[in-house]
Amino acid sequence: MLDRAARQIIDPPLNRIGKNLAANGFTADGVTAIGLGLGLLSAVLIWGGWFLLALVPLLLSRFADGLDGAVARATQKTDFGGYFDIAADFLFYGAIPCAFVFFDPTANGVAGAFLLTAFYFNGTSFLGFAILAEKHGMETIAQGHKSLYYSNGIVEGTETILFFVLLCLFPDAFSALSWIFGTLCFMTAALRIYAAKQIFLGKTAAPHPAQP
Repeated sequence: MLDRAARQIIDPPLNRIGKNLAANGFTADGVTAIGLGLGLLSAVLIWGGWFLLALVPLLLSRFADGLDGAVARATQKTDFGGYFDIAADFLFYGAIPCAFVFFDPTANGVAGAFLLTAFYFNGTSFLGFAILAEKHGMETIAQGHKSLYYSNGIVEGTETILFFVLLCLFPDAFSALSWIFGTLCFMTAALRIYAAKQIFLGKTAAPHPAQP
């Protein structure tokens, strides 16, 4: 729900920084890789019990996640760049809950399994909607200029980052917070499927023109 408002605030400064990075030879894929590395470092620190310290690379990784798009807009957007970006995001989103489970499997295992199942379901509903939207020529810039169609929902990227921050600040509340956030993820996926039914039921994509 918060992504659209967040993009209006963060996109202008990100675009300025992205232009400077592009002018100094940075690539969007390189920034994506840096962001993923920082996110995985955060997961390792969480696994080791360094929760507050893990916040630093976690937040820097999300800064890089916004910055790679700005660099791409300042240079050249590619299909692979969008693919790499979403794959890196999903790895990051799975790594953080896994790190809490690895830190304390007994206390966090059940809630972590529920949360990861919710992430899996929600991510599938997101990617499936994006495929159908592309198939039918739908476009949106509500969450900024993206390579994929970003359907909105109760929980989006901004809410997930805030959730991870709360987990690092209150690690003893991992189970309670995960049950709540996982439920919201299930609700988001269910609503997205309902929306897809309203939009796509009975529709078929236009046939591709015959090749000469």
